[in-house]
Amino acid sequence: MGIKKTSFRPGTMIYPLPALLVSCGEDEAEYNMMTAAWTGTICSDPAMCYVSIRKSRKCHEIISRTGEFVLNITTEKLARATDWCGVRSGRDYNKWKEMHLTPLAGEKVKAPIVLESPINVECKVTQVLELGSHDMFIAEVVNVQVDDALIDPETGKFDLAAAKPIAYSHGEYYTLGSFIGGFGWSVKKPNKKK
Repeated sequence: MGIKKTSFRPGTMIYPLPALLVSCGEDEAEYNMMTAAWTGTICSDPAMCYVSIRKSRKCHEIISRTGEFVLNITTEKLARATDWCGVRSGRDYNKWKEMHLTPLAGEKVKAPIVLESPINVECKVTQVLELGSHDMFIAEVVNVQVDDALIDPETGKFDLAAAKPIAYSHGEYYTLGSFIGGFGWSVKKPNKKK
């Protein structure tokens, strides 16, 4: 066959992952955000997602109390802020001011969105799983805000690729690659020309 494998110690090798800014706080005085990659979709109906956060993080403390947060998709333009917010603590810095980002009150949650993010997923915690190094906050998606500039006015289709989202893979950030095909392209019948 020619393919050889090496066993690694058990670890988190499911990559790439989204690199998100998680924002929280009930008012401007406590608004905070952090970078997270341990996040994802877990259910379509109702729409649900999760984020796993270390107990030592300030965002963990805030979300545990408020039960609300926002997942903000990051982009090439937000890459420096994404990394910086992951290595600096909200206990020591006002991350919004340091990274020149704009907090805007969520529409359905008492947590701010990052205005510069193309997609803001507003979430309400339904369950917390204590897992070890991280607690998993399972949440229902109660609202999604998207950047109007990325919506085609004729089709209403949202073009996330135009925002140039970034991903996290094994300690490094990447842009996304070339388009391969839409969902179901592998089984789609070719159009017959008339």
